Amino acid sequence: MKKLVAPFEKAELKTLNAGDFVLISGKILTGRDAAHKRMVEGLKDGRLPFDVNGQTIFYVGPCFKDGKITACGPTTSMRMNAYAPTLFDSGVVATIGKGNVGSEVYDSIKKNGCVYFAAIGGAGATYGKAVKSFETVAYEDLGTEAVYSFEVQDFPAIVAIDARGNSIFEK
Repeated sequence: MKKLVAPFEKAELKTLNAGDFVLISGKILTGRDAAHKRMVEGLKDGRLPFDVNGQTIFYVGPCFKDGKITACGPTTSMRMNAYAPTLFDSGVVATIGKGNVGSEVYDSIKKNGCVYFAAIGGAGATYGKAVKSFETVAYEDLGTEAVYSFEVQDFPAIVAIDARGNSIFEK
């Protein structure tokens, strides 16, 4: 198992292979459909309220109780197919989600030397324990779909698509 610290350098991501198990520590961003739509619109009109360059985005809508995250299970990644290529082209270096993605995302990952990590669906409580702190970054009006910055420690994931386009989903 490889230990990684986010934010990642692309050179480090290029050493990963599809199927590698990793533990991620450091800072990652979050976002689901509504936030992704706003991010892409913000990139197009030059009004994105934060920098995506070098960032990792976890496709998640966390569950909160008493100001703490109790669970944060991954969202189905195909729902971000319309947005992921623009984000990779704009500097995002990795994403974390559940399930496979479309061919346009594979192409963008390979073109940009990025990585897609798979998280395990149904393990939201375990992932919630890996979040050591968080803060809202943008789009607070979206509630759980806002963009958050998570400080994670030993967040388990699998390299689902590596920087060369190899995938655990293809035989």
